[in-house]
Amino acid sequence: MAPQINDELAVPAPASVTVTPQTQSSTKSPSNSPGPRGSSSSRVDVPPCLLSPAFTPPSTPGTGTPRPATEPTTSSTSDPDTVVQPTLLEELPEVKCQVRARIPRNGGGEIFLHLYNNNIDNKEHLAIVFGDSIRSKSLDAPQENETEMVRMTRGAYTGRLYPGRTSSSTLSSSLDPGTPVSQHPEDPIPLVRIHSECYTGETAWSARCDCGEQLDEAARLMTLEGNGVVVYLRQEGRGIGLAEKLKAYNLQDLGNDTVTANLLLRHPADARSYGLATAILQDLGLSTIRLLTNNPIKVAAVEGPNKEIRVAERVPMVPLAWKGLKGGVSGEEVDNYLKTKIHRMGHLLPDLGL
Repeated sequence: MAPQINDELAVPAPASVTVTPQTQSSTKSPSNSPGPRGSSSSRVDVPPCLLSPAFTPPSTPGTGTPRPATEPTTSSTSDPDTVVQPTLLEELPEVKCQVRARIPRNGGGEIFLHLYNNNIDNKEHLAIVFGDSIRSKSLDAPQENETEMVRMTRGAYTGRLYPGRTSSSTLSSSLDPGTPVSQHPEDPIPLVRIHSECYTGETAWSARCDCGEQLDEAARLMTLEGNGVVVYLRQEGRGIGLAEKLKAYNLQDLGNDTVTANLLLRHPADARSYGLATAILQDLGLSTIRLLTNNPIKVAAVEGPNKEIRVAERVPMVPLAWKGLKGGVSGEEVDNYLKTKIHRMGHLLPDLGL
């Protein structure tokens, strides 16, 4: 019999989803509705040697490194399909934009890439800004003894750079260096996507998930509107890192869904946190946004502990293949991935009979 595992083996990160896996037994439990792929009635037992303790990266905001349990235990008090609401951070992390650069895009147009440091981890999180009206407060703030060339080199300039330019400000700009930026009530509410890094979906052409498709679709919509922000958080594998994510892939091939695979590796079902995203949006002067997401937990988490950000609208991200459009990710594996999000993580998508 495979080991029985409980969500107490891993400490959930703030704004993470905690789901207790179903216990293994020799008796199949009847169900009136189809469970997620790899439920207890169909999951292949995982050899105990694959279940060596693994740590969720300690740099996840608000958590430390959990101690592994020596003996997995089973809880009979929690529903395996319950989606636990996020625990918000009591205060936001501190972020600072280190550099901003213009990036011309294939097919036309351009974005401004902002790179952030913070006081929580040593990762370089990003803000991909569409349009030139959204600016970083921390980037534009004057630094002690810096020259105009230094300001332009780190991207703290207005207008456009050109050969021979000597000043970071322009006569035509109403924004002087160091002027705080803020969102005006008459401004259109920008689209925002909080996107966690996914090497396999964005770079390795994976059809296990739709992460790359969602990033592309967010960019398309923001290009059409002429402004918007993708906050790109370095939270690979729902916060567990690429190595652990690849182990989870192997457990999925053994018959487990994405939630159970993480729990078998002694990680939370979702170890991500969104406090950094809230702080970055504040630095960009945004107080009201339209959030591109299917995840209601993300809406609550991004708003912040003191409602620093107001989500005026949740904009659904329906897979292109589900809308009968070309260019999206399709196939049995991505459908199983999305089905797990709907049935076990509470994502707001039509299940279309999955």
